[in-house]
Amino acid sequence: MNDNAAASLTMVAIVEDDGAIRQELRDLLDAGTDTRCVAACASGEEALERLPGLRPDVILMDYHLPGIDGVACVRRLSGQLPQTDILMLSVADDTDVVFAALQAGAIGYLHKPITAAPLFDAIRLARSGGAPIHIGIARRLIMSFRKPAAADRPAVTGILAPREAEILRLMAKGHQHKEIAAKLGISITTVRSHTAHMYRKLQVQSQAQAVARYHDRG
Repeated sequence: MNDNAAASLTMVAIVEDDGAIRQELRDLLDAGTDTRCVAACASGEEALERLPGLRPDVILMDYHLPGIDGVACVRRLSGQLPQTDILMLSVADDTDVVFAALQAGAIGYLHKPITAAPLFDAIRLARSGGAPIHIGIARRLIMSFRKPAAADRPAVTGILAPREAEILRLMAKGHQHKEIAAKLGISITTVRSHTAHMYRKLQVQSQAQAVARYHDRG
């Protein structure tokens, strides 16, 4: 594989305690044209030890893990890896599970079992700035952000640099990273960098939390 091909690959880590599912996901990723599995962890503890050093582009995180659970693991990893997109995987349809994952820092939720096509679609969407969400909870999530703007909204954007505030306003309008980059004439990497600084200032760990703060819901 040449350097250009390697650079175009999305490096994905798996955190899944079921050995058969973990191997199945690994095989799918390694067989993909633009993905590679860089780590397959059997527990949250293993993930916390290995993944910060590997800095994968995407993490596929199981919700039900022995020891530290998926949500707690997401919360800690998202703080250490602000440029990494974390997708929660679960068999549960409970919207509370999904909201807990998003609040912890996940940017998407995939329902298990998952096949190759939707898995690769979700990874590509995540890397382009989107948020892959299971259709069953997408409407409820959207409705939760329809509260009118709060009177103290300027206090939220006021603590941000002008570019960070501009990005947050676009996020609040539903724009994803790729769209924001195009509108502002900057790269997605620059958008992600500004977003990471914004998260730290707002003391949030996800786009959903940042938008909620903007609408005075956080």
